[in-house]
Amino acid sequence: MRKIVLFAFVSVLFLSCSKKENKVENVERAFYYWKSNTSFDDESIEKINKLQVKKVYVKFFEVDYNETMGNFPYEKNRPREYEFRKLDSLTIVPAVFIKNEIFQYNTEKSLDKLADNIVFLIDRYHKDYSDKNIFEYSEIQIDCDWTKSTKEKYFYLLKKIKELSNKEISCTLRLYPYKYPDIMGVPPVDKAMLMCYNLIKPLSQKDKNSILDIAELESYLDERRSYPMHLDVALPVFYWTQWYENNRFSGLLNMNSSDIAGFTKPVKPLWYEVTKDSTYQYDTFFKKGDQIKCEEVSAETISKAISIIKKNVELDSNATISLFHLDDSTFKKYSNEEISSFYSSFSK
Repeated sequence: MRKIVLFAFVSVLFLSCSKKENKVENVERAFYYWKSNTSFDDESIEKINKLQVKKVYVKFFEVDYNETMGNFPYEKNRPREYEFRKLDSLTIVPAVFIKNEIFQYNTEKSLDKLADNIVFLIDRYHKDYSDKNIFEYSEIQIDCDWTKSTKEKYFYLLKKIKELSNKEISCTLRLYPYKYPDIMGVPPVDKAMLMCYNLIKPLSQKDKNSILDIAELESYLDERRSYPMHLDVALPVFYWTQWYENNRFSGLLNMNSSDIAGFTKPVKPLWYEVTKDSTYQYDTFFKKGDQIKCEEVSAETISKAISIIKKNVELDSNATISLFHLDDSTFKKYSNEEISSFYSSFSK
């Protein structure tokens, strides 16, 4: 009887301990910079320094495909030297977004060429026009929403980029491939960034916040898991507004609920109705009766997400926590103290 009681006690103790939150001893603070032009003004630099941010993932370009050009880069963002003069203490990680659709048109031979072009363009962009290095880098991050049918070609491309660049390669990891590695495979990279946002397609579920829905997050992070490589974590600090005219989607705008407060009324959670014809920043014209869905994430919601991540994702003692993304609107939505807490909470 004593043995049974002792076993039960140990089992309960083990189960309770297994649900304790992970603590990351050393958090490397990071941001994503996903604009089409690099522009670090003095105010942004001051805020980055105050937050003790040590790393910025900068999108250099995106990759698409068409029959005429084959694989081609677009949304190119060549850094300029003077933007980095006051950022010597920051680690810059070149990031490249690759559309998943390109893999249906590519063979291993064409992917060899694509890998070479990606490595060449990154190397070209980290130098000025006189071939002087603007910054040093040791890591390249690839962002792609790969699928079961494209994983083999995507993983092949990752291997080639690693081989040609001689750099550390990281990639983004959505929650579905994180939860189902047996189906989606494990990418052949040095580490992965677990993307804990954009869990729902923006126009698919009108009653949910597509940026971060806690119930949706819990459906993926429903038990403690250990992924077979080092994981970092990315969280959302952005917002957007879906604009509908006559119940038809009209566009995605960089606005939040406070921006529209003067000409709308709330009609249900997330949703607002335009009460009078209005102009926003001289270039966006709303008509009375238009519908607006504001998707923004409160500091409280992010804190809840962090708690879920800490309970269910095995993180190493050293991890990078990155916020998406670095923008003026980020500092309008959250105070410095709130942003700092998003990082520090992983160590508590």
